[in-house]
Amino acid sequence: MDGVVVQNRRRRIGLREVRALRSGEMIWDAAVIGFGARRQKSETVSYILFYRTAEGRQRWYTIGRHGSPWMPETARAEALRLLGEVARGGDPSVERQARRHGATLTVTDLCDRYLDDAEAGRLLTRRRVAKRPSTLTTDRSRITAHIKPVLGPIPVGAVTCDDVERLMHRIAEGGTSKRTKLDKRHALSNVRGGKGAASRTIGLLGAIMSYAVKLGLRSDNPVQGVVRPADGRRDRRLQPDEYRRLGEALIAGEDDEVWGPGLAALRFMLLTGWRSGEVLGLRWSEVDLVRRTARLTDTKTGASMRPLAEAACSILREMFPGEVVFRAPGGDVEMKGFRRVWSRTVHRIAGLTEDVTPHVLRHSYASLAADLGLADATIAALLGHRGHSVTRRYIHSADTALLAAADKVAAETIRLMGEV
Repeated sequence: MDGVVVQNRRRRIGLREVRALRSGEMIWDAAVIGFGARRQKSETVSYILFYRTAEGRQRWYTIGRHGSPWMPETARAEALRLLGEVARGGDPSVERQARRHGATLTVTDLCDRYLDDAEAGRLLTRRRVAKRPSTLTTDRSRITAHIKPVLGPIPVGAVTCDDVERLMHRIAEGGTSKRTKLDKRHALSNVRGGKGAASRTIGLLGAIMSYAVKLGLRSDNPVQGVVRPADGRRDRRLQPDEYRRLGEALIAGEDDEVWGPGLAALRFMLLTGWRSGEVLGLRWSEVDLVRRTARLTDTKTGASMRPLAEAACSILREMFPGEVVFRAPGGDVEMKGFRRVWSRTVHRIAGLTEDVTPHVLRHSYASLAADLGLADATIAALLGHRGHSVTRRYIHSADTALLAAADKVAAETIRLMGEV
């Protein structure tokens, strides 16, 4: 503000007052406190706003230069709008700087920053906890495989709904599919597209863009309003013949020298309907074989109590003691090579199609339980669905009805597998 002469007398700023301003002169508006106009050494007149933040910091905000669209009335209306933001705790000057930063910050930069904050535990889920390591691994994979190759170079502030839909359709049509050989021997990265991958990736992009809005890099979320395709994967369930072939494959896998605890984990999934991560991450400290109950401390829906069928308990009794129930070949650590066990047993030995995933076992378990006439609430408790996790902290074991239901579904699964 050096070199600017301020007229102390306030008046309602109009075209006459703007035209009368001399070089280096500034006037204040009588109607809106903090709103003013100034002419510096050039012929240009700018409309400005002076305000204090909720923390008491002084700010100078340039609304714009005189001329279309900024005339005295439109600039005064903008000043009133900005003062409204200040009254609600905003800081328009800082937010403008952030938006300008968003015009240069790319989607790749934003994704990297999102992952850094998520891994540091600064981004919380709806349950107000940090994202689980397995979720972060999946997020990083979707960002690397789908989001960055298509939207990566675009400035954050320039992403539109059309860009989001273009990404969604490209993933759904397999345009981002890629098969890459990794450094490890026989290791491959096989990125698949499809409607399910498109829907989940766009969901992640929505969270990333909400993060950008929170940072002030955008004023809106371009993912909102984009209709995502339905994920049809959950409709797949095992047929009786597929149960039988899986049962035969589990027996044949032992002769084919497939890792024993891996086969046991697969059988356990069939008999319980648990998520693969819950099975592979199971600790002995979470298992009570006497009460036939597992109290999982960290699942997708939080802490969860699960009843254990007697057949599932029989599997557990055959496992090595230690920390991890289904241990890796290298010792008492979580199994990282289960994908190879799955592919070898389910796809190669049993000959089932590629669309049979660990989640299909979970959906098949739920469908089988419904076929047997179990109530929805009972099935939800068996599976640990959201809303049926352990909120009653003083309950430490499953009741008789839940144990009987678990035994009923396990017995039918065993029958379909041809093991009786």
